Amino acid sequence: MENTPEVLRYAAFSRTPNGGNPAGLVLDASHLDDAGMLAVAAAVGYAETAFVTEPGVDGDPRRSRVRYFSPIAEVPFCGHATIALAVALSARDGAGSFTFDTPVGPVLIETAGDGADITASFTAVEPKLAAFDDNVLADLLGLLGVGLADLDPAYPPRIAYSGNWHPVLVFAVRNLFDSFGFDPEAVRQLMDAQGWAATVAVLYRMADGEFEARNLFPVGAITEDPATGAAAAAVGAYLRILGLVEPPSRVLIHQGRHVGRPSLLTVDIPAAGGIVVSGRAVRIPAATGNSSAV
Repeated sequence: MENTPEVLRYAAFSRTPNGGNPAGLVLDASHLDDAGMLAVAAAVGYAETAFVTEPGVDGDPRRSRVRYFSPIAEVPFCGHATIALAVALSARDGAGSFTFDTPVGPVLIETAGDGADITASFTAVEPKLAAFDDNVLADLLGLLGVGLADLDPAYPPRIAYSGNWHPVLVFAVRNLFDSFGFDPEAVRQLMDAQGWAATVAVLYRMADGEFEARNLFPVGAITEDPATGAAAAAVGAYLRILGLVEPPSRVLIHQGRHVGRPSLLTVDIPAAGGIVVSGRAVRIPAATGNSSAV
């Protein structure tokens, strides 16, 4: 492809490049159109690639217009790529505050640290919660091979929004949480039909304030996401709106064990306003494709 951009590769929500969720990053995509960004994302092959389509919005060097693409479509918001992009920009421009103008609205990010040890926190957009249609919930549970009785009665199934709509299911038993399977194509068809552009969040409560998550994301060769910042924000929204936590509170979400890329996401739930999701991100070494033209 002509004018192929440099792509950086970072692992978000991890201290090591072998963990977390890999994201592609294009720090200057101002010359790319939609088809070009989609082609780059498909060539990168990660769950999402973030594109800075306009650096320095309104003359502010720390404000950027950002879009996100999976290998098959544009995604309104992507938490792990936001964390990765903020860390990459901090490594280049210094830690501090950034604003990303995204398709779901402005997202504020704070970064701290330096070198290879930078932590980023984003404040998601105002959250919302919706109930399932009974038939849609039955279809989703059927695709996972479970029923309503397999869900934790303290955590009712809902669809939570904090930048993307995420179905949230909390399993009652760890063995079932670990062992359930699904047909990726069938789940993708249901997600597309319902307009769920991101993931289906399946959780198990490990302890007070601590969950493990599996985020279903059938796209290409990917079936499960190893770390999902947008879903973590949606879970925070779910917990607050249903009154299942007393804000301000902090929740830890472990993810990625089932796909061999362990991750840790920190979710801070204020009494009002957007949910805050924090994590580290590290550059993936050049030996495994840290930066390249695609």
